[in-house]
Amino acid sequence: MSSMQKFTDLPVESRPRERLKEYGQSALANHELLAILLRTGTRDQNVLQLSLQVFSHFDDLYMLKNASLEELMEIPGIGKAKAVELLAAIELGKRMSHTPIVKEGAVTSSQYIGQILLDELKDLQQEHVVALFLNTKNEIIKKETIFKGSLNSSVAHPREIFKAAIKCSSARLIIAHNHPSGNPEPSDADLSFTQRMSEAGRLIGIELLDHFIIGDDSYISLKELGAL
Repeated sequence: MSSMQKFTDLPVESRPRERLKEYGQSALANHELLAILLRTGTRDQNVLQLSLQVFSHFDDLYMLKNASLEELMEIPGIGKAKAVELLAAIELGKRMSHTPIVKEGAVTSSQYIGQILLDELKDLQQEHVVALFLNTKNEIIKKETIFKGSLNSSVAHPREIFKAAIKCSSARLIIAHNHPSGNPEPSDADLSFTQRMSEAGRLIGIELLDHFIIGDDSYISLKELGAL
């Protein structure tokens, strides 16, 4: 048996990694998340006991957030390597919490966004479906190519687009796709897909602002066309 107690020494239902995989990271207690970072315990205590000892030393997350290398190493079982790894994780968390959402400009009109999408998609030889995710101020917080292929394909499903929208906390969205034929006139499939997207958006509270179809040198806004 190893001189250090590992996750595999714990009952399956008590292993933080297994619990994270099954229930997600938000379901774990602070000491369980810390145990994943620590990885191993000591000869005398398992990793969960060691993580609880860390919190008994610092009282709360705020105190741990401001810990020094020396303070961490005062805890029995926390050597220099573990202390350095914890400080790196803490610093990364601080930086992530202060990182703003990158905005790519605001949507001011159909003409403005239509021209941007035309420039980007008009020369593509394969059909691309692009989504622009907006906040409540109509600022673009993310742009993502969702599909490559025909809208007739079963992969072009609203759930994939809204899954991405929810992930970036989008309040509204715009979708666009190109017609490699060069003709931006909407097909029946285009109109059907737009309606499905609009209905799904109403159900979950993310408004579909527009669907642009991009041709060789022009575009069509389905909102302006009255199809949305």
